[in-house]
Amino acid sequence: MKKTTQSRAANLSFRTIANRVLIAALLTSVALPSLPDRAHAQSYSFGSVQVQGNARIETGTILSYAGIARGQTLSAAELNDAYQRLVASGLFETVEITPRGGTLVINVTEYPTVNRVRFEGNRRLKDDALESIVQSKPRLVFSPSKAEADAAKIAEAYAQQGRLAARVTPKIIRRSDNRVDLVYEIIEGKNSEVNRIGFVGNTVYSDRRLRRVLQTKQAGLLRQLIQRDTFVEDRLQFDQQVLRDFYLSRGYIDFRTTAVDAELARERDAYFVTFNVQEGQQFRFGEVTVVSDYPAADAELYETVLKLRPGVVYSPSHVENAIARMETLAVREGLDFLRVEPRITRNDRDLTLDVEFVLTRGPRIFVERIDVEGNTTTLDQVIRRQFKIVEGDPFNPRQIREAAERIRALNFFENAEVNAREGSSPDRVVVDVDVAEKPTGSLSFGGTYSTNSGFGLAISFTETNFLGRGQSLNLTLSGAESNQNYSLSFIEPAFLGRDVAFNFDAGYVETSTYNAEYDTSATNFGMGLTFPVGERARLGLRFGLEASAMRDPTGGGSPAVGSIINSEIAQANVYAGVVGYNYTFDTRDAGFDPTKGVLLEFAQDFAVGGDVQFVRTRARAVAETRILNEEVTLRAIVKGGMLNYSKGSSRTIDRLALLGDDLRGFEAGGVGPRHIDGTANNTLYGNMYMVGSLEAEFPLGLPEEYGVSGGAFYDISNIWDVGASANSVGTGTLLYNNGSARHVVGLSVFWDTPIGPLRFNFAKALKKEQNDREQFFNVSIRSEF
Repeated sequence: MKKTTQSRAANLSFRTIANRVLIAALLTSVALPSLPDRAHAQSYSFGSVQVQGNARIETGTILSYAGIARGQTLSAAELNDAYQRLVASGLFETVEITPRGGTLVINVTEYPTVNRVRFEGNRRLKDDALESIVQSKPRLVFSPSKAEADAAKIAEAYAQQGRLAARVTPKIIRRSDNRVDLVYEIIEGKNSEVNRIGFVGNTVYSDRRLRRVLQTKQAGLLRQLIQRDTFVEDRLQFDQQVLRDFYLSRGYIDFRTTAVDAELARERDAYFVTFNVQEGQQFRFGEVTVVSDYPAADAELYETVLKLRPGVVYSPSHVENAIARMETLAVREGLDFLRVEPRITRNDRDLTLDVEFVLTRGPRIFVERIDVEGNTTTLDQVIRRQFKIVEGDPFNPRQIREAAERIRALNFFENAEVNAREGSSPDRVVVDVDVAEKPTGSLSFGGTYSTNSGFGLAISFTETNFLGRGQSLNLTLSGAESNQNYSLSFIEPAFLGRDVAFNFDAGYVETSTYNAEYDTSATNFGMGLTFPVGERARLGLRFGLEASAMRDPTGGGSPAVGSIINSEIAQANVYAGVVGYNYTFDTRDAGFDPTKGVLLEFAQDFAVGGDVQFVRTRARAVAETRILNEEVTLRAIVKGGMLNYSKGSSRTIDRLALLGDDLRGFEAGGVGPRHIDGTANNTLYGNMYMVGSLEAEFPLGLPEEYGVSGGAFYDISNIWDVGASANSVGTGTLLYNNGSARHVVGLSVFWDTPIGPLRFNFAKALKKEQNDREQFFNVSIRSEF
């Protein structure tokens, strides 16, 4: 905090200045004793006018403000008007007008010049931020009214950060040569937190569920790190719209927020916010039809792309998606200016909404140009490619709205506004894009910990808008007690200007007896293309090179390794050229805060060159839904993999492994085919595996601001087949090569923290094998600092 203790005695408050002005006015009234009580009937004429006390301001300027000329006949009222004009000019600290016979003397004291502007007591807002707010600047004439206005602006800036108790007092410190230092003394006060958020009128969804929707949060244990519990009035306005979107997406078309009451505590450090709502009834789709008022558009053809069915809960997003599909079909059919107008008929008896899509010919309006402003780093082309239209294309308002959402979704900008206005003629439209950029790069130094790999350090550089081209670059260097990981990735989201993402990846991983009695190293290099093949489906193609090796840490022939591992170590480095593809179908992001969704993934890699040839297949299916008014989330997961060699054979480092979330209750590598040979007892993983999981997440009854919820799970998993390595058993014993299903049940505690979501698993194996390595408790933590 800055100190001005020694100079505070010289401070002159604005109350003192006001008093001086008042005294000057009184002196003026005394200095005009010759004016009779009926001053309006008296007139005066001065042969000369003298101005005294001015240093910066020219005498002519002062006379111009006063409006007095030599020889001019003036009434007492006109003299008072001249005095008021000089005071109102804001140039003078004091003004005195004194008649002396035939001479009028104007004595002024000029306001000082601001020497410098300082801030005291500010911690939350830095000097640079405050300097951009205030209008008072060094080398300008000091103005009390402007300083008071600046103080109000500073207090408002603190209020936007939830510090409603902030107080700002402007003071001046006199310097030589009629200069002053302007000091804003700031008492920031405490954050005005939101202690409680309540709802009145809700019956379908609980307060707990609705609070999860809002951006504003209740103050919790981590209030010093989570700033969304700070009261911000603008955020409450946004929350009202979010609530409406939430209910509309679930068919409650009559929902409205009747009032939002924000009650400030007596200490002015906390708010109690109450949303008064009316939910209404839930509506579903009734009859869905398409009619055409456009002769060239066949209604039956456009009905084929509709995916709306009667009985489905109504959602505006479903209607928008249907319109988008029909307009896309119109473009393919070569029909410009086709517009789809939804006409909705309400049926209160059966709580349905009939939707009739009317195909019409819209006005012939074209896009004249797209103007982009505010981007200093991001290239225009990055913003322009979010539009599916270019200059000269037919204007479509819905496409402009969708482009605006895509621009905001880039997460490159603090603010992005997209508006359309009339161009050079009524049939031309100019689209204005105004953005305000924000930092998109980060350099982080972090610590890692897991129950499998122990403590470690990590350095990561991430840039999501590399060189302003919208490209992503990530470089990570991390190391723990038993492994090191180095990776580089690069993504170009619009390769060759198309909706095709190009990616490049390179990595090196080295382990030192990490859950095994041998060392490993693996290097990968790859590149690929990903593009859409459907409304919610994407296909990726890739090519890469892989090299891996297993080593004996003792230098050769360790009895703790065993004959199978020794035979795999003897293969030294294995190289493979790999091509592959992956298909993804995902409906989980459909609509606002979706209640259900499905994810399907299927991927295959083919080793077509190098020391080995194989086909590696992975598949995963996830289905999720919410029940009990969306308080409980149910999730089912099925996944599996297969590795089939046609040349060479798989090694332990190549085979498929069960990851931490695949089978809780066991250590990494704690299950699967195992080779016991003397003192050696090593997990060999497998060429095939299957996993099935059922999960539930539910509230624990704790205040949701704590970010703590509970879960339960049931896992079943099997991994088997070590391929040709089974021929190298030697004198040892190969266990579970034909598979053995393990069953696990457990409970979870979820905790949302600023460093990421943490999951604490407590698991119990219902079915296991004698040599499995269990793990009752598991947690993974990664902290950035």
